[in-house]
Amino acid sequence: MAFDGNNYMCTSFKKELLFGAHDFANGADTFKIALYTSSATLDASTTAYSATNEASGTGYTAAGNSLTNVDPTSSGTTALTDFADTTWSTATITARGALIYNSTPNTTSIALTNPSVVVLDFGADKTSTAGDFTIVFPTADASNAIIRIA
Repeated sequence: MAFDGNNYMCTSFKKELLFGAHDFANGADTFKIALYTSSATLDASTTAYSATNEASGTGYTAAGNSLTNVDPTSSGTTALTDFADTTWSTATITARGALIYNSTPNTTSIALTNPSVVVLDFGADKTSTAGDFTIVFPTADASNAIIRIA
């Protein structure tokens, strides 16, 4: 399945949380975001970063940008974490979506390299031409944070 207009918390990520494979404390693990073209096949079943159908262009490096974590917190009965916005500067890129993945997981817990966390579908191609391509993450609260467990 290609992008379908939905965002997904990857199923494998949910299981890996129970194994302690991901540490979202600020700076503990390195989470990255890679951009993909409309030809990419990403959904809830995506298990790891792949370069297949990854976006390319001036100002974009394969495997994407490292993200700055927002330390996990809770609000009511919802646990959440988020990331600071990220930008590819002076970039010429077209992307339909993105994959957030962990480039430094606890590999004693899981066998995957670069396991997936979240698939983002932009709803349509987004383009920058010799300008900034910015991912703006939602407000880090119980209703909007990019990663919420209720």
